[in-house]
Amino acid sequence: MQARTCKVYIISKLSEHKVYSQTLKQKKLKKDNLLIEDYIENSNLSCDDAGDDHISTGLETPMKKDSFAMSDKEKKVKISHLFKEIMDVLGLDLTDDSLKDTPNRVAKMYIEEIFSGLNPANKPKISLFENKYRYKQMLVEKDITFYSNCEHHFVPFTGKAHVAYVSSGKVIGLSKLNRIVQYYAKRPQVQERLTNQIAEDLKEILNTKDVAVIIDAKHLCVSSRGVKDNTSSTITSYYGGVFQDSAKITELQNYINK
Repeated sequence: MQARTCKVYIISKLSEHKVYSQTLKQKKLKKDNLLIEDYIENSNLSCDDAGDDHISTGLETPMKKDSFAMSDKEKKVKISHLFKEIMDVLGLDLTDDSLKDTPNRVAKMYIEEIFSGLNPANKPKISLFENKYRYKQMLVEKDITFYSNCEHHFVPFTGKAHVAYVSSGKVIGLSKLNRIVQYYAKRPQVQERLTNQIAEDLKEILNTKDVAVIIDAKHLCVSSRGVKDNTSSTITSYYGGVFQDSAKITELQNYINK
C-alpha cells in the first residue's frame, strides 16, 4: 500500500476525548468507540510504523508490577553499569576524562530528573481552595513549557501546554498546573498519552469534567532522525464537559493565540 498522509481522530472508551494523531501510513478510519489498542491491532501497522507515528497503547504509562522493588540508589548503580556497557559497545574510550563519569551522570539524570515522573512519590502535593470570588468563567494557564522524552526512541520532545478549567467550587494554585504538566512529562511518553493523563488528573483533582488541555510540541525523533523534518510540530487536545461546545473551544483558542 502506498503511504499517504491522513488525519485520524481516535475516540477512546477510556475517556470522553478526541485525540489528533500524526501521519499514519494507511487509509483513514471512521469508527466510533474504537479503543486505541484495537486500532493498532486492526490497522496492519508494523512496529516501526506505530513507533514513528506515536500511537499510544493506553492511558496509563506501561509499568512493571515490581517497578519500585529497587531503591533509587540501586537503580542508579544498575543504570550506570548498563549505560557503561552501551558506551563500550559503541567503541568509546571510557578512560577518557570527558567520558569516564558519563554513566553515573546519565543514571542520576534518569532517576532524579528526566524520568522522575515515573515514581508516584514525586507527584506534586495539591491543595485546593474555595472559589470565594465566585469566578464562573474558564481559567486558562497557557504556554507551560515542558520537556519530555519519546518512549519509542528515548529522545526529547519539547513544547508548550495550555490548560483550562471551569471551577466546580474549588480552585487550584496556578503553579500546581505547571507542576502537574511537568510531572507527567518527566517519563518516557507519547504526546497523546501525556495530554490525556494531564486532563484526567485535573478532572479528578478539581472534581469537574470541564477541563481542556492542548499541547504543541516538536519531536526530535522526527527532526533529528527518520524523516528529519525540523519545521513540523504536533498538536494534541482534550476537550471535556463544557469545552466540547464549539463556542467554548473558539473562546479558548482566542485566549491562547493572544
